[in-house]
Amino acid sequence: MGAGKTTVLAEASDILARRQIPHAAIDLDALGLAHLPSAAGRDEVMYLNLQSLYKNYISHGVRRFLLARAMENHTELEFCRGPISATNTVVCRLTANLETMQHRVKMRESGVSQQEYVARVATLNAILDRARLEDFTVTSENRSVTEIAHEMLVKAGWI
Repeated sequence: MGAGKTTVLAEASDILARRQIPHAAIDLDALGLAHLPSAAGRDEVMYLNLQSLYKNYISHGVRRFLLARAMENHTELEFCRGPISATNTVVCRLTANLETMQHRVKMRESGVSQQEYVARVATLNAILDRARLEDFTVTSENRSVTEIAHEMLVKAGWI
C-alpha cells in the first residue's frame, strides 16, 4: 500500500498505448471492492471478475495484461495466474520507504478506515519482504511516474 501500484499501472498503460502495444491494465483490488452478503470471500469474487475480464479482452485480441496487486504469497500469485492462463508472468515490486508509503496512504485515504490503512502499510511491507515473489524491483520514490513505469516496462521486456 502506498508504493504506487495503481498510479504506475495507469502510466504504464499510457506508455504502451502511445506505442500502439495492445494490452489491458487491471487493478485487481478494484475488482474485489465489495461487502458480500454471503460467505464467499472477496478474493474469490475478484478472481472470478478477473477471469471474466480476461475472456472479454482475449476475444478482442489482447494478449498482454498489466495487473496491479500486492501479492502476499505464492498461493495468491497462482490464483492470479490461473484465471488468465498466464504462461509468461513477470512480477515487479514497487518500493519506497515506509514513511513515504504511509504518507501516501494517509493522503489518499481520508475516510473512516484511514488509520487502519496507514497501519496496514508496515504489516504488508513486512509480508512482501518475506514473500519475495518479485522478479525485480523498481523504486517509486523521488522519481516521476513516467520514469517508474518506463523502467518497469523495460525490465519486464515489454518495451
